[in-house]
Amino acid sequence: MKVFKFGGASVKDASAVKNAGEILKQFEGEKLVVVISAMGKTTNGLEKVVNACYNKTNDALLILEEIKSFHEKIMGELFENDKHEVYQKVNNLFVEIEWVIEDEPRGYDFIYDQIVSFGELISTTIVSAWLNENGIGNNWLDIRDCLLTDNNYREAKVDWKQSELLFNEKIPALFASHPIVITQGFIGNTSENFTTTLGREGSDYTAAIIAHIMNAESVTIWKDVPGVLNADPKFFNDAQKLEQLSYLDAIELAYYGASVIHPKTIKPLENKNIPLHVRSFLQPTAKGTTIGKDLQTKPLVPSFIFKTNQVLISISAKDFSFIAEENLSAIFGTLAEIGIKLNLMQNSAISFSVCIDDDQFKVPKLIERLKEDYRVRYNSDLQLYTIRHYYPSTIETLSTGRDILLEQRSRNTAQLVMKAEEKK
Repeated sequence: MKVFKFGGASVKDASAVKNAGEILKQFEGEKLVVVISAMGKTTNGLEKVVNACYNKTNDALLILEEIKSFHEKIMGELFENDKHEVYQKVNNLFVEIEWVIEDEPRGYDFIYDQIVSFGELISTTIVSAWLNENGIGNNWLDIRDCLLTDNNYREAKVDWKQSELLFNEKIPALFASHPIVITQGFIGNTSENFTTTLGREGSDYTAAIIAHIMNAESVTIWKDVPGVLNADPKFFNDAQKLEQLSYLDAIELAYYGASVIHPKTIKPLENKNIPLHVRSFLQPTAKGTTIGKDLQTKPLVPSFIFKTNQVLISISAKDFSFIAEENLSAIFGTLAEIGIKLNLMQNSAISFSVCIDDDQFKVPKLIERLKEDYRVRYNSDLQLYTIRHYYPSTIETLSTGRDILLEQRSRNTAQLVMKAEEKK
């Protein structure tokens, strides 16, 4: 059995869905679990619905109607029969979103998961129906029937024991009638039957979870790039494809924010020595990049990870005393309680600095909490560069003429927090 993951770009429109079908035809007869993300920018659109719903701006339904029209257009191009049952199934899913909007809000994170999760449910319903209509037999699986989590909404933790029992019960039964199972990435379910999400872009992680539980032969992530690149081509014109990666380098790159792999993806695969392939859905016969055990990263060139919209927060004691272990313990407790991930941290005798994503909800709350006990200074609108396997010359090239607020180097990795470049 193999696990495939198709991201939003690979099912962004009717032609992309057909292309995904052509890829699946190349593996005819093989058992495949296919994890699919929301179509195109649907998740972004549903996030706008969440914000409108939470802030009670009265335009949630209007935004939702735009998202519905987007999917209806795709279905119109995929299905000749406008009375196909898929239309009713998709309409029912949109009605469920409307029910959530009409309910009294129960906290932003809860609303977020109940609404945004429908992107994957809608996309897989459409793709599964089109594949079956075109001779690519498959069974649709609501992954919430298998993937159980805690109730830490927007960053749910997997209940591995219960999920393993359910996956091993349901997937073999589905394979009995068709070799392909279509399911959703990114989402799970609580014991109270509320939908959760695994973190933004979490469909890669879903594929790894299934592969780990089902002892898959491999996982393949189908992207709009030729493989894992040493830099984001949106920011670096001369990005190179890495032919292969060690698990260690893949984990490091994902941890620091490489967009091609979700940070939690590698560990479940490494634990069972399952290789991960990153391949292009635009060039499906090309080799791509392989990540696995006993592989040395090749070519061994600097890899660049670029994060925008960063905040650098410096925390010090009000009486200029040392930042000691008990202070750090309290600071980390606050960070964990609010649910903030650190992109970089550094301490000196009297201060502790962290670089984090500028979350419009979490950052103000964090600063307010820290100010109760500490002096707090912060800079926003910053950029964070992380360079894996750096050379001194690469750092000089990136930082020349830039205002560096914080720099940190280890044997293999360098990080630079800099003011955003002025737009010309």
